[in-house]
Amino acid sequence: MGFFKTVAVVTVFSVCEKFLGFLYRIFLSRTIGAEGIGLYQVALSVFALLLTICSSGTPITVSRLMTKYRAENREDKVKKIVTAGLVITLLTALPLCIFFFVFKGTLPIIFADVRSANIFLVVLPGLVFTSVYAVLRGVFWGNKDFLPYSIIELLEEICMIFVGVFLISRATTAYQGAFRAGVAVLVSYVFSFSLATLVFIIRKNRLKNPKTELKPLLASAMPVTAMRTANSFIASLVSIILPMRLISSGYTESVAISAFGAAAGQALPILFIPTTIIGSFTLVLVPEISENYYAKRNLSLKTNIEKAIKTSVLIASFCLPVFFVMGTEIGVMFFGNADSGKFLSYSAFLMLFMSLSSITTSILNSIGLETKTLVYYIIGAVLMLISVYVLPSFMGIYSLIVGYAFVFVITTAFNLRLISKKSPIKIEYGRFSVLSVIFIVLTSVFGLLLKGVLLKLLGPILTIMAVGIILVAFIGVLFLAFDLVSIQAFKQKVFSIFKRKRLTQ
Repeated sequence: MGFFKTVAVVTVFSVCEKFLGFLYRIFLSRTIGAEGIGLYQVALSVFALLLTICSSGTPITVSRLMTKYRAENREDKVKKIVTAGLVITLLTALPLCIFFFVFKGTLPIIFADVRSANIFLVVLPGLVFTSVYAVLRGVFWGNKDFLPYSIIELLEEICMIFVGVFLISRATTAYQGAFRAGVAVLVSYVFSFSLATLVFIIRKNRLKNPKTELKPLLASAMPVTAMRTANSFIASLVSIILPMRLISSGYTESVAISAFGAAAGQALPILFIPTTIIGSFTLVLVPEISENYYAKRNLSLKTNIEKAIKTSVLIASFCLPVFFVMGTEIGVMFFGNADSGKFLSYSAFLMLFMSLSSITTSILNSIGLETKTLVYYIIGAVLMLISVYVLPSFMGIYSLIVGYAFVFVITTAFNLRLISKKSPIKIEYGRFSVLSVIFIVLTSVFGLLLKGVLLKLLGPILTIMAVGIILVAFIGVLFLAFDLVSIQAFKQKVFSIFKRKRLTQ
């Protein structure tokens, strides 16, 4: 399967998965409300921290080392590195899971609301299952076997939705609904683990004594794990500190949890839409970048890095104006919550930096610069914590936007600088990025004017649809007019795929 076709297939599955997840998020918001979402979000943020410790660095490192060893014609090490990944993950996940069950009486120290602690405990067994699945996912990446991974991810989402809807629709309180949503998460983790294990065996993957690869894997995985653990740790701290600071600023406990739920549980997942779309592209491209780097194919390395950065900017450029202009209406329509819509609108500019931060971090990690990306993240994270501690008295929940701006803007700037220094051939993306920002501003201004006219005539739902379509078309024309996007090149790619199909039939 060619690169372009692989990206298309992975993107289709990824978009379907995230779209279903978005619909499920709407269902949760409508059923258990902002307070239930807040309880659920706090519990999952702590669980995510443990999951990050167990499996965040190992899968991507297994994938990268598999690619490296194959580029060096050392196939014997591939089975060892896979086994090493599974061993390290199990030796981390099992003790953590046991520890929190044995000392569950101490959880109120971590959770301000004991209800979140109960939700956390029901999800906790999934730590072992989903950590092992994460390593198997890394094996699929290393083998460039993206179709099984994409299918399993989609089926996991479908499993969670079916179980969640069945259980939550019978809940009578916000807490009961949030608790049952946790049960649905656990069931989906067990399901994806079982399916991935079956595919791993069917694909005839084999294990081998990992003794010689345990140390190299740990050395390479630790910086990635540290960065992602810091990310999850910061998210967990924010989920605890921000509601507390809001309460100290005059919010009631219920209002503080609801405000956090509206921002972190409803608006933020929408902000990650461009990053999610880019994720499928990254999934396929990053192994190529790693292979080019280790094989010293410098021209291909330059081309792929430029392709990654420009694609990230392009996708964010299409999404950002729509959510900036129609954020409030989107929040009301999907979540029945104007506060989440306002937060979405005010923070829409973050989409560009989220996308660039994600893609550039992946690029640097794929060429062995994990320690650098960790340092950059920590700088931004410290400033984020300061923001959510100091600013709630002045800005309320919107202090979270300032915090995220520090994280993503700083990591983007430092990452791009490091990529330019490490690339053997100069990376060119400046003109594309500057023009993209100008297009975003022009499209947003046009969108605000358009919204003012259409909202009175069409109402919110039709206005969201009309403005979204018109703004995407408007900015698309700008990209075409300045020759930043080539339809002809796209047509040639599609034509070459169909031509290869006809030749093989």
